[in-house]
Amino acid sequence: MKANTVALTLAALMCTASLASIAVRPSQKAADKGKAISLEAVVPKGFGDWTELPEQSAQVVNPQTKELLDKLYSQLLSRTYVNKQGYRIMLSMAYGDDQRGGLQAHRPEVCYPAQGFKLDKVEDGVLATSYGKIEVRRLNTSYGTRIEPVTYWLTVGDEVVRSRLDKRIAQIRLGLTGQIPDGLLFRISSIDGDEARAFATQQKFVADMMAAVPPTARKQLSGLTAAAGAS
Repeated sequence: MKANTVALTLAALMCTASLASIAVRPSQKAADKGKAISLEAVVPKGFGDWTELPEQSAQVVNPQTKELLDKLYSQLLSRTYVNKQGYRIMLSMAYGDDQRGGLQAHRPEVCYPAQGFKLDKVEDGVLATSYGKIEVRRLNTSYGTRIEPVTYWLTVGDEVVRSRLDKRIAQIRLGLTGQIPDGLLFRISSIDGDEARAFATQQKFVADMMAAVPPTARKQLSGLTAAAGAS
């Protein structure tokens, strides 16, 4: 029953979009409307208890070739942060100003195994911040002795999307306004054999970052707006 409802909803939206496309065709990117985000500018190099490590100390591994990443995304940001206890978080962000067709963001549960990582577990969850909750996906991955828990989410426009249906609905909504859908992949991970500690620390990292970035950037990065409980 649920599957039928989802299928009917998607079919109705696609039908509406097809009719509306006669009058409205996506023609403008977010950058054309002055809404593009600069990852390098908006993501601070230090916030809360976290400080960026020098480039030569970074451990970020992107399980995709640079050639493919450059083709898929218009901006990439990779940094490693460390807190006062010496715990390291690897941040990888990829922004694409055109998320149609083959340029749609690639999910870590696909690209990690493609590069030899073992995917041990995949779970959906929510990540709490002072500005609300972010719907995320958590992965346990490993490569030999390297155990790397991963937390990530995807956005289309300034809305977090979890499923293919959510993504398609967001794309259609933007398309009906004449806007080419942009999107963001936000991924953090840590090399840690203690899964509970890794995900708890990753949650703290994201919460600290969301408190440090400007409101406009916060919404673009995570879909979050006002502080929880604010009117």
